[in-house]
Amino acid sequence: MTDAPTIGGFVLGEEIHRGGMASLRAATHPDHPGPILLKLPKLAGGEDPAAIVGFEMEQMILPRLTGPHVPRCHGIGHDPMPFIAMERIEATSLLPLLERLPRPIEEVVAIAAAVADALDSLHRQGVVHLDIKPSNILRRADGQVVLVDFGLSHHAELPDLMAEEFRLPYGTAPYMAPEQIMGIRGDPASDLFALGCLMYFFTTGRRPFGDPQRLKGLKRRLWWDPVPPRALRPDCPPWLQETILRCLEVAPAARHGSAAQLGFDLRHPAQVGLTQRAERLARDPWTTRLRRRFNPDHQPRLARSIAAPQEDAPIIAVAIDLDATTPAMAEALRSMVRQVLATVPGARVACLNVLRTRLLLPDAETDAGGHNRHLQRLLDLRHWSTPLALPDQRLTHHVLEATGPAAALLDYAAQNRVDHIILGARADGLGRRVLGSVSAEVARDAPCSVTVVRVR
Repeated sequence: MTDAPTIGGFVLGEEIHRGGMASLRAATHPDHPGPILLKLPKLAGGEDPAAIVGFEMEQMILPRLTGPHVPRCHGIGHDPMPFIAMERIEATSLLPLLERLPRPIEEVVAIAAAVADALDSLHRQGVVHLDIKPSNILRRADGQVVLVDFGLSHHAELPDLMAEEFRLPYGTAPYMAPEQIMGIRGDPASDLFALGCLMYFFTTGRRPFGDPQRLKGLKRRLWWDPVPPRALRPDCPPWLQETILRCLEVAPAARHGSAAQLGFDLRHPAQVGLTQRAERLARDPWTTRLRRRFNPDHQPRLARSIAAPQEDAPIIAVAIDLDATTPAMAEALRSMVRQVLATVPGARVACLNVLRTRLLLPDAETDAGGHNRHLQRLLDLRHWSTPLALPDQRLTHHVLEATGPAAALLDYAAQNRVDHIILGARADGLGRRVLGSVSAEVARDAPCSVTVVRVR
Protein backbone atom coordinates (compact mmCIF):
# COMPACT_ATOMS: atom_id res chain seq x y z
CA MET A 1 0.00 0.00 0.00
CA THR A 2 1.50 3.32 -1.10
CA ASP A 3 1.28 6.54 0.88
CA ALA A 4 -1.24 9.12 -0.30
CA PRO A 5 0.34 12.02 -2.24
CA THR A 6 0.92 15.27 -0.39
CA ILE A 7 1.36 18.89 -1.44
CA GLY A 8 2.60 21.43 1.08
CA GLY A 9 1.85 19.04 3.95
CA PHE A 10 -1.76 18.50 2.82
CA VAL A 11 -2.68 14.88 2.10
CA LEU A 12 -4.62 14.63 -1.14
CA GLY A 13 -7.91 12.76 -1.45
CA GLU A 14 -10.39 12.30 -4.26
CA GLU A 15 -10.98 14.87 -7.00
CA ILE A 16 -14.17 16.78 -6.21
CA HIS A 17 -14.44 19.01 -9.26
CA ARG A 18 -12.58 19.82 -12.46
CA GLY A 19 -13.27 23.25 -13.93
CA GLY A 20 -11.96 25.24 -16.86
CA MET A 21 -8.96 26.68 -15.02
CA ALA A 22 -8.46 24.52 -11.91
CA SER A 23 -9.41 21.32 -10.11
CA LEU A 24 -10.51 20.75 -6.52
CA ARG A 25 -9.22 17.86 -4.43
CA ALA A 26 -10.34 16.74 -1.00
CA ALA A 27 -7.49 17.01 1.51
CA THR A 28 -6.57 16.68 5.16
CA HIS A 29 -3.92 18.23 7.40
CA PRO A 30 -3.06 17.44 11.03
CA ASP A 31 -3.03 21.14 11.95
CA HIS A 32 -6.39 21.94 10.34
CA PRO A 33 -9.34 19.89 11.60
CA GLY A 34 -12.39 19.67 9.42
CA PRO A 35 -12.86 19.08 5.69
CA ILE A 36 -10.39 20.84 3.38
CA LEU A 37 -10.29 21.52 -0.35
CA LEU A 38 -7.04 21.89 -2.24
CA LYS A 39 -7.33 23.99 -5.38
CA LEU A 40 -4.78 23.18 -8.11
CA PRO A 41 -4.40 25.04 -11.44
CA LYS A 42 -4.64 23.20 -14.73
CA LEU A 43 -1.12 23.08 -16.17
CA ALA A 44 -1.48 20.76 -19.15
CA GLY A 45 -0.24 21.80 -22.58
CA GLY A 46 -2.39 24.36 -24.34
CA GLU A 47 -3.93 25.86 -21.20
CA ASP A 48 -4.65 29.59 -21.18
CA PRO A 49 -1.82 31.50 -19.40
CA ALA A 50 -4.60 33.53 -17.73
CA ALA A 51 -5.39 30.42 -15.68
CA ILE A 52 -1.99 30.65 -14.00
CA VAL A 53 -2.14 34.42 -13.55
CA GLY A 54 -5.66 34.19 -12.15
CA PHE A 55 -4.50 31.51 -9.74
CA GLU A 56 -1.76 33.86 -8.53
CA MET A 57 -4.38 36.55 -7.95
CA GLU A 58 -6.49 34.18 -5.87
CA GLN A 59 -3.41 33.15 -3.88
CA MET A 60 -2.92 36.82 -2.97
CA ILE A 61 -6.56 37.70 -2.33
CA LEU A 62 -8.16 34.74 -0.54
CA PRO A 63 -5.83 34.75 2.53
CA ARG A 64 -6.79 38.40 3.12
CA LEU A 65 -10.53 37.77 3.18
CA THR A 66 -12.52 37.03 6.32
CA GLY A 67 -16.12 36.49 7.31
CA PRO A 68 -18.88 33.96 6.72
CA HIS A 69 -19.27 34.77 3.02
CA VAL A 70 -15.87 33.40 1.88
CA PRO A 71 -14.11 30.08 2.52
CA ARG A 72 -11.41 30.27 5.18
CA CYS A 73 -7.91 29.94 3.69
CA HIS A 74 -5.66 27.34 5.38
CA GLY A 75 -2.56 28.04 3.32
CA ILE A 76 -1.01 28.66 -0.09
CA GLY A 77 2.18 27.49 -1.76
CA HIS A 78 4.07 27.26 -5.03
CA ASP A 79 6.32 24.21 -4.81
CA PRO A 80 6.16 21.61 -6.28
CA MET A 81 3.14 23.28 -7.85
CA PRO A 82 0.85 26.17 -6.92
CA PHE A 83 -1.97 25.34 -4.52
CA ILE A 84 -4.59 26.95 -2.31
CA ALA A 85 -5.86 25.07 0.73
CA MET A 86 -9.27 26.26 1.90
CA GLU A 87 -12.22 25.31 4.04
CA ARG A 88 -14.61 22.90 2.36
CA ILE A 89 -18.01 24.58 2.54
CA GLU A 90 -21.07 22.46 3.26
CA ALA A 91 -23.20 24.11 0.60
CA THR A 92 -24.37 23.70 -2.98
CA SER A 93 -23.92 26.13 -5.85
CA LEU A 94 -26.75 27.81 -7.71
CA LEU A 95 -25.77 26.04 -10.93
CA PRO A 96 -28.35 23.19 -10.64
CA LEU A 97 -31.14 25.77 -10.49
CA LEU A 98 -30.50 26.58 -14.16
CA GLU A 99 -32.13 23.28 -15.09
CA ARG A 100 -35.47 24.50 -13.71
CA LEU A 101 -35.99 28.09 -14.81
CA PRO A 102 -37.71 30.42 -14.25
CA ARG A 103 -37.72 30.30 -10.44
CA PRO A 104 -40.46 31.49 -8.07
CA ILE A 105 -40.31 35.23 -7.47
CA GLU A 106 -39.90 34.79 -3.71
CA GLU A 107 -36.91 32.51 -4.25
CA VAL A 108 -35.26 34.91 -6.70
CA VAL A 109 -35.58 37.76 -4.22
CA ALA A 110 -34.26 35.69 -1.30
CA ILE A 111 -31.23 34.49 -3.26
CA ALA A 112 -30.44 37.96 -4.59
CA ALA A 113 -30.67 39.51 -1.12
CA ALA A 114 -28.27 36.89 0.26
CA VAL A 115 -25.83 37.48 -2.60
CA ALA A 116 -26.05 41.25 -1.98
CA ASP A 117 -25.08 40.64 1.66
CA ALA A 118 -22.05 38.63 0.54
CA LEU A 119 -21.03 41.30 -1.96
CA ASP A 120 -21.37 44.00 0.68
CA SER A 121 -18.95 42.10 2.93
CA LEU A 122 -16.54 41.60 0.03
CA HIS A 123 -16.64 45.23 -1.12
CA ARG A 124 -16.03 46.48 2.42
CA GLN A 125 -12.80 44.47 2.35
CA GLY A 126 -11.66 46.26 -0.81
CA VAL A 127 -12.41 43.48 -3.31
CA VAL A 128 -14.54 43.43 -6.45
CA HIS A 129 -15.33 39.83 -7.44
CA LEU A 130 -15.84 40.37 -11.22
CA ASP A 131 -17.08 36.83 -11.88
CA ILE A 132 -20.44 36.60 -10.12
CA LYS A 133 -22.35 33.70 -11.67
CA PRO A 134 -24.34 30.68 -10.42
CA SER A 135 -21.37 28.31 -10.17
CA ASN A 136 -19.42 30.78 -8.00
CA ILE A 137 -22.27 31.24 -5.51
CA LEU A 138 -22.69 28.60 -2.80
CA ARG A 139 -25.83 28.55 -0.66
CA ARG A 140 -25.82 27.02 2.80
CA ALA A 141 -28.85 25.20 4.21
CA ASP A 142 -29.88 28.36 6.11
CA GLY A 143 -29.80 30.44 2.90
CA GLN A 144 -26.53 32.24 3.65
CA VAL A 145 -24.33 32.73 0.57
CA VAL A 146 -20.61 32.00 0.22
CA LEU A 147 -18.68 33.40 -2.76
CA VAL A 148 -15.83 31.41 -4.31
CA ASP A 149 -13.26 31.68 -7.12
CA PHE A 150 -11.36 34.99 -6.83
CA GLY A 151 -9.05 34.45 -9.80
CA LEU A 152 -10.53 37.37 -11.77
CA SER A 153 -11.04 39.63 -8.75
CA HIS A 154 -9.59 43.08 -8.10
CA HIS A 155 -8.15 44.00 -4.70
CA ALA A 156 -7.75 47.68 -3.85
CA GLU A 157 -4.40 47.16 -2.12
CA LEU A 158 -2.82 44.58 -4.42
CA PRO A 159 -1.38 44.77 -7.94
CA ASP A 160 -3.89 43.74 -10.61
CA LEU A 161 -1.99 41.04 -12.50
CA MET A 162 -4.89 40.33 -14.87
CA ALA A 163 -5.01 43.97 -16.01
CA GLU A 164 -1.23 44.21 -16.29
CA GLU A 165 -0.67 41.09 -18.40
CA PHE A 166 -3.78 40.84 -20.59
CA ARG A 167 -5.45 43.38 -22.84
CA LEU A 168 -8.73 41.52 -23.45
CA PRO A 169 -11.38 41.56 -20.71
CA TYR A 170 -11.78 38.39 -18.70
CA GLY A 171 -15.05 37.25 -17.16
CA THR A 172 -18.16 35.20 -17.91
CA ALA A 173 -19.89 36.66 -20.97
CA PRO A 174 -23.56 36.70 -19.84
CA TYR A 175 -22.70 38.52 -16.58
CA MET A 176 -19.96 41.00 -17.53
CA ALA A 177 -20.65 44.67 -16.86
CA PRO A 178 -20.14 47.22 -19.66
CA GLU A 179 -17.26 48.95 -17.84
CA GLN A 180 -15.60 45.58 -17.25
CA ILE A 181 -15.74 44.92 -20.99
CA MET A 182 -14.08 48.31 -21.53
CA GLY A 183 -11.20 47.37 -19.21
CA ILE A 184 -12.35 49.03 -15.96
CA ARG A 185 -11.87 46.48 -13.17
CA GLY A 186 -12.11 48.49 -9.96
CA ASP A 187 -15.78 49.40 -9.56
CA PRO A 188 -18.02 47.44 -7.12
CA ALA A 189 -20.99 48.33 -9.33
CA SER A 190 -19.73 45.71 -11.79
CA ASP A 191 -20.77 43.02 -9.31
CA LEU A 192 -24.21 44.63 -8.98
CA PHE A 193 -24.60 44.43 -12.77
CA ALA A 194 -23.74 40.72 -12.67
CA LEU A 195 -26.26 40.16 -9.88
CA GLY A 196 -28.85 41.98 -11.98
CA CYS A 197 -28.11 39.58 -14.87
CA LEU A 198 -28.57 36.64 -12.51
CA MET A 199 -31.89 37.99 -11.18
CA TYR A 200 -33.12 38.58 -14.73
CA PHE A 201 -32.11 35.03 -15.77
CA PHE A 202 -33.74 33.39 -12.74
CA THR A 203 -36.89 35.48 -13.16
CA THR A 204 -37.44 35.06 -16.91
CA GLY A 205 -35.47 31.96 -17.87
CA ARG A 206 -33.58 34.08 -20.45
CA ARG A 207 -30.24 35.83 -20.24
CA PRO A 208 -30.64 39.60 -20.66
CA PHE A 209 -27.84 39.91 -23.23
CA GLY A 210 -27.52 36.33 -24.47
CA ASP A 211 -24.18 34.54 -24.34
CA PRO A 212 -21.88 36.29 -26.85
CA GLN A 213 -18.45 34.78 -27.35
CA ARG A 214 -16.76 37.65 -29.19
CA LEU A 215 -15.81 41.12 -28.00
CA LYS A 216 -18.07 42.70 -30.64
CA GLY A 217 -21.07 40.86 -29.22
CA LEU A 218 -20.12 41.75 -25.66
CA LYS A 219 -19.99 45.46 -26.48
CA ARG A 220 -23.59 45.48 -27.69
CA ARG A 221 -24.78 45.75 -24.09
CA LEU A 222 -23.30 49.26 -24.00
CA TRP A 223 -26.25 50.44 -26.11
CA TRP A 224 -28.60 47.45 -26.51
CA ASP A 225 -31.15 47.30 -23.65
CA PRO A 226 -32.73 43.95 -22.65
CA VAL A 227 -36.40 43.05 -22.99
CA PRO A 228 -38.10 44.19 -19.75
CA PRO A 229 -38.68 41.18 -17.43
CA ARG A 230 -42.45 41.82 -17.17
CA ALA A 231 -42.77 41.41 -20.95
CA LEU A 232 -41.50 37.86 -20.52
CA ARG A 233 -43.08 37.13 -17.14
CA PRO A 234 -46.21 39.14 -16.35
CA ASP A 235 -46.26 38.12 -12.67
CA CYS A 236 -42.91 39.85 -12.09
CA PRO A 237 -43.83 42.71 -9.73
CA PRO A 238 -43.04 46.24 -10.92
CA TRP A 239 -40.69 46.86 -7.97
CA LEU A 240 -38.58 43.84 -8.93
CA GLN A 241 -38.37 44.93 -12.57
CA GLU A 242 -37.34 48.38 -11.32
CA THR A 243 -34.59 46.80 -9.22
CA ILE A 244 -33.34 44.47 -11.96
CA LEU A 245 -33.24 47.12 -14.67
CA ARG A 246 -31.51 49.56 -12.34
CA CYS A 247 -28.78 46.96 -11.79
CA LEU A 248 -28.45 46.64 -15.58
CA GLU A 249 -27.93 50.33 -16.26
CA VAL A 250 -24.95 50.97 -18.52
CA ALA A 251 -23.44 53.70 -16.34
CA PRO A 252 -22.14 52.37 -12.99
CA ALA A 253 -23.31 55.53 -11.22
CA ALA A 254 -26.92 54.86 -12.31
CA ARG A 255 -27.02 51.55 -10.42
CA HIS A 256 -27.51 51.18 -6.68
CA GLY A 257 -25.01 53.08 -4.57
CA SER A 258 -23.80 49.89 -2.89
CA ALA A 259 -24.56 46.21 -2.44
CA ALA A 260 -26.04 47.09 0.96
CA GLN A 261 -28.51 49.47 -0.69
CA LEU A 262 -29.49 46.79 -3.20
CA GLY A 263 -30.01 44.28 -0.38
CA PHE A 264 -32.20 46.80 1.46
CA ASP A 265 -34.42 47.28 -1.59
CA LEU A 266 -34.80 43.52 -2.05
CA ARG A 267 -35.94 43.15 1.56
CA HIS A 268 -38.21 46.23 1.58
CA PRO A 269 -40.03 46.22 -1.78
CA ALA A 270 -42.65 48.71 -0.57
CA GLN A 271 -39.91 51.31 -0.21
CA VAL A 272 -38.48 50.88 -3.71
CA GLY A 273 -38.99 54.10 -5.63
CA LEU A 274 -40.61 53.32 -8.96
CA THR A 275 -39.61 55.08 -12.17
CA GLN A 276 -40.49 54.52 -15.80
CA ARG A 277 -38.33 51.37 -15.62
CA ALA A 278 -40.99 49.63 -13.53
CA GLU A 279 -43.75 49.91 -16.17
CA ARG A 280 -41.81 49.21 -19.34
CA LEU A 281 -43.03 46.32 -21.47
CA ALA A 282 -40.88 46.81 -24.57
CA ARG A 283 -37.29 47.58 -25.42
CA ASP A 284 -36.21 50.98 -26.62
CA PRO A 285 -36.87 51.58 -30.35
CA TRP A 286 -34.03 50.84 -32.72
CA THR A 287 -33.56 54.54 -33.39
CA THR A 288 -32.77 55.13 -29.70
CA ARG A 289 -30.36 52.22 -29.64
CA LEU A 290 -28.69 53.56 -32.78
CA ARG A 291 -28.18 56.98 -31.19
CA ARG A 292 -26.62 55.35 -28.14
CA ARG A 293 -24.41 53.23 -30.37
CA PHE A 294 -22.73 56.26 -31.94
CA ASN A 295 -22.77 58.60 -28.95
CA PRO A 296 -19.34 58.60 -27.28
CA ASP A 297 -20.81 60.18 -24.14
CA HIS A 298 -22.82 57.00 -23.62
CA GLN A 299 -19.67 55.00 -22.88
CA PRO A 300 -19.56 53.94 -19.22
CA ARG A 301 -17.31 55.99 -17.02
CA LEU A 302 -15.72 55.11 -13.71
CA ALA A 303 -17.96 57.29 -11.58
CA ARG A 304 -16.86 55.86 -8.26
CA SER A 305 -14.37 53.20 -7.38
CA ILE A 306 -12.43 51.46 -4.66
CA ALA A 307 -9.56 51.66 -7.11
CA ALA A 308 -6.14 51.08 -5.72
CA PRO A 309 -3.91 53.60 -4.06
CA GLN A 310 -1.21 51.66 -5.88
CA GLU A 311 -1.85 53.84 -8.92
CA ASP A 312 0.14 56.66 -7.33
CA ALA A 313 3.08 54.44 -6.34
CA PRO A 314 5.99 54.23 -8.80
CA ILE A 315 6.49 50.93 -10.57
CA ILE A 316 9.96 49.47 -11.07
CA ALA A 317 10.13 46.71 -13.69
CA VAL A 318 13.17 44.45 -13.55
CA ALA A 319 13.68 42.14 -16.53
CA ILE A 320 15.44 38.85 -15.81
CA ASP A 321 16.71 36.67 -18.64
CA LEU A 322 16.35 33.31 -16.93
CA ASP A 323 18.09 31.51 -19.80
CA ALA A 324 21.30 33.56 -19.64
CA THR A 325 21.52 35.33 -16.26
CA THR A 326 24.56 34.26 -14.25
CA PRO A 327 24.57 34.26 -10.42
CA ALA A 328 26.70 37.40 -10.54
CA MET A 329 24.23 39.17 -12.84
CA ALA A 330 21.28 38.01 -10.73
CA GLU A 331 22.82 39.56 -7.64
CA ALA A 332 23.81 42.72 -9.54
CA LEU A 333 20.19 43.18 -10.63
CA ARG A 334 18.94 42.70 -7.07
CA SER A 335 21.54 45.19 -5.81
CA MET A 336 20.33 47.78 -8.31
CA VAL A 337 16.71 47.20 -7.29
CA ARG A 338 17.68 47.76 -3.64
CA GLN A 339 19.42 51.01 -4.56
CA VAL A 340 16.36 52.32 -6.38
CA LEU A 341 14.03 51.23 -3.57
CA ALA A 342 16.17 53.15 -1.10
CA THR A 343 15.25 56.38 -2.93
CA VAL A 344 11.55 55.50 -3.48
CA PRO A 345 10.55 53.29 -0.54
CA GLY A 346 6.91 53.12 -1.62
CA ALA A 347 7.65 51.69 -5.05
CA ARG A 348 6.36 48.38 -6.35
CA VAL A 349 8.64 45.90 -8.14
CA ALA A 350 7.42 43.91 -11.14
CA CYS A 351 9.72 41.00 -12.02
CA LEU A 352 9.48 40.25 -15.74
CA ASN A 353 10.60 37.40 -17.95
CA VAL A 354 9.85 36.98 -21.63
CA LEU A 355 8.96 33.47 -22.78
CA ARG A 356 9.77 33.60 -26.46
CA THR A 357 7.24 32.13 -28.86
CA ARG A 358 7.71 31.19 -32.49
CA LEU A 359 5.84 32.75 -35.38
CA LEU A 360 5.34 29.68 -37.57
CA LEU A 361 6.03 26.54 -35.54
CA PRO A 362 3.98 25.38 -32.53
CA ASP A 363 5.61 26.07 -29.17
CA ALA A 364 6.38 23.35 -26.67
CA GLU A 365 4.22 23.72 -23.56
CA THR A 366 6.66 21.81 -21.34
CA ASP A 367 10.43 21.89 -20.85
CA ALA A 368 12.86 18.97 -21.07
CA GLY A 369 11.88 17.90 -17.57
CA GLY A 370 8.18 17.78 -18.41
CA HIS A 371 7.32 20.94 -16.42
CA ASN A 372 4.95 23.62 -17.66
CA ARG A 373 7.25 26.31 -19.08
CA HIS A 374 5.12 29.27 -18.02
CA LEU A 375 4.73 27.98 -14.46
CA GLN A 376 8.40 27.01 -14.15
CA ARG A 377 9.45 30.52 -15.09
CA LEU A 378 7.09 32.00 -12.52
CA LEU A 379 8.71 29.78 -9.89
CA ASP A 380 12.19 30.83 -11.08
CA LEU A 381 11.20 34.50 -10.84
CA ARG A 382 9.97 33.95 -7.29
CA HIS A 383 13.25 32.27 -6.42
CA TRP A 384 15.17 35.24 -7.89
CA SER A 385 13.09 37.79 -5.95
CA THR A 386 13.06 36.04 -2.56
CA PRO A 387 16.24 37.80 -1.29
CA LEU A 388 14.54 41.18 -1.84
CA ALA A 389 12.21 40.29 1.08
CA LEU A 390 9.34 42.46 -0.19
CA PRO A 391 5.68 41.92 0.83
CA ASP A 392 3.19 40.63 -1.75
CA GLN A 393 1.58 44.01 -2.30
CA ARG A 394 4.93 45.43 -3.43
CA LEU A 395 6.18 42.48 -5.51
CA THR A 396 4.68 40.80 -8.57
CA HIS A 397 5.92 38.28 -11.12
CA HIS A 398 5.02 38.22 -14.81
CA VAL A 399 5.88 35.86 -17.66
CA LEU A 400 5.23 37.65 -20.95
CA GLU A 401 4.77 35.40 -23.98
CA ALA A 402 6.01 37.14 -27.13
CA THR A 403 8.14 36.65 -30.22
CA GLY A 404 10.51 39.47 -29.28
CA PRO A 405 11.70 40.34 -25.75
CA ALA A 406 12.32 44.05 -26.36
CA ALA A 407 8.87 44.65 -27.83
CA ALA A 408 7.25 42.74 -24.97
CA LEU A 409 9.08 44.77 -22.32
CA LEU A 410 8.29 48.05 -24.05
CA ASP A 411 4.62 47.15 -24.39
CA TYR A 412 4.40 46.17 -20.71
CA ALA A 413 6.09 49.43 -19.68
CA ALA A 414 3.74 51.54 -21.78
CA GLN A 415 0.53 49.76 -20.83
CA ASN A 416 1.29 49.71 -17.10
CA ARG A 417 2.91 53.15 -16.79
CA VAL A 418 6.20 51.79 -15.54
CA ASP A 419 8.47 54.46 -14.06
CA HIS A 420 11.82 52.68 -14.24
CA ILE A 421 13.10 49.60 -16.08
CA ILE A 422 16.13 47.68 -14.84
CA LEU A 423 17.69 45.00 -17.02
CA GLY A 424 21.01 43.33 -17.53
CA ALA A 425 23.37 43.74 -20.46
CA ARG A 426 24.07 40.47 -22.24
CA ALA A 427 27.62 39.37 -22.92
CA ASP A 428 29.08 40.42 -26.24
CA GLY A 429 28.69 37.96 -29.08
CA LEU A 430 28.00 37.63 -32.78
CA GLY A 431 24.22 37.67 -32.35
CA ARG A 432 24.37 40.80 -30.24
CA ARG A 433 26.61 42.59 -32.73
CA VAL A 434 24.54 41.60 -35.77
CA LEU A 435 21.00 41.92 -34.37
CA GLY A 436 21.58 44.51 -31.69
CA SER A 437 20.93 44.11 -27.98
CA VAL A 438 17.62 44.00 -26.17
CA SER A 439 18.90 46.50 -23.59
CA ALA A 440 19.85 49.00 -26.27
CA GLU A 441 16.43 48.77 -27.92
CA VAL A 442 14.64 49.14 -24.61
CA ALA A 443 16.84 52.08 -23.55
CA ARG A 444 16.20 53.78 -26.89
CA ASP A 445 12.41 53.39 -27.00
CA ALA A 446 11.23 53.09 -23.40
CA PRO A 447 8.72 55.69 -22.15
CA CYS A 448 10.53 55.84 -18.79
CA SER A 449 13.96 55.74 -17.17
CA VAL A 450 16.11 52.71 -17.97
CA THR A 451 19.07 51.32 -16.05
CA VAL A 452 21.26 48.74 -17.77
CA VAL A 453 23.30 46.67 -15.33
CA ARG A 454 26.63 45.27 -16.44
CA VAL A 455 28.85 42.81 -14.54
CA ARG A 456 32.55 43.55 -14.81
